[in-house]
Amino acid sequence: MLSAGDALVHARALRKTFGSFTAVDGIEFDVRPGEAFGFLGPNGAGKTSTMKMIACASPTTSGELRIFGLDPRTDASAIKARLGVVPQADNLDAELTVRENLLMYARYFDIPAQTARQRAEELLAFVQLAERGDSQVEPLSGGMKRRLTIARALVNEPDLILLDEPTTGLDPQARHLIWERLYRLKRRGTTLLLTTHYMDEAEQLCDRLVVMDAGRIVAQGSPRELIERYVTREVLELRLSEDARRVHVEALKGLAEHVEDLHERLQLYASDGEQLLERVHALGVPVERALVRRATLEDVFLRLTGRTLVD
Repeated sequence: MLSAGDALVHARALRKTFGSFTAVDGIEFDVRPGEAFGFLGPNGAGKTSTMKMIACASPTTSGELRIFGLDPRTDASAIKARLGVVPQADNLDAELTVRENLLMYARYFDIPAQTARQRAEELLAFVQLAERGDSQVEPLSGGMKRRLTIARALVNEPDLILLDEPTTGLDPQARHLIWERLYRLKRRGTTLLLTTHYMDEAEQLCDRLVVMDAGRIVAQGSPRELIERYVTREVLELRLSEDARRVHVEALKGLAEHVEDLHERLQLYASDGEQLLERVHALGVPVERALVRRATLEDVFLRLTGRTLVD
């Protein structure tokens, strides 16, 4: 791990409690300059509580936290000046136009008016809202509002952008457009720190990530490292009748490296899913439906916690 001086975000034994409830339970991680770092986990895992501490919006209960080498307990203003924050829920000003939302936000950072206007036009073009600059916020689609919130977070040219569930609730087309914009930021060398419960989002955007469950980090590494460490290359999903499941489930467990019984389907883990399917057929198992796919971070989480990300 990096030292507190080398990492943009440095956490050791970090805890956050609310009364008797522990939201974040002694986690440790470093965010390196220029990387996209993710917190993956279901709702209630502690991701948002962690982000709020990093954003200096919620005090730590105990442990060490440094952002840009600074202590959020004493240097919150200096830290906030270098952050861009995209909260989980859009908090745009509906009374202002799209462009005015950016210009108003620039005032909080004492950005000169001419510089703010120039940045606003550049950012509207970047998030593909240039033609909507004079529009009111309320009629915008969810995807447009999310892109505007991201543009607003970039007004102060931050060293670190915090994105809390950046695409939750959006349709697939809007999600992919936001991914493409974030990927462009990443290619520019911008440091991204995001939370998500979408495993495909984590795989698309994150160089490294931590998997969180019940306030703790249960694994960390790159998406590919985590898949190689905890699961096999491929997964065979089988749907069987209740009678077939009762008769054949123990034999199926003997064929695969690991089997997850999800009630509505069985997931069999192997390096070669097609070869495993042939062995299943050779046993005479009456399969209602079979699917061979590559392993994902969802499988990693299931293996580590015994449940899926959307439980």
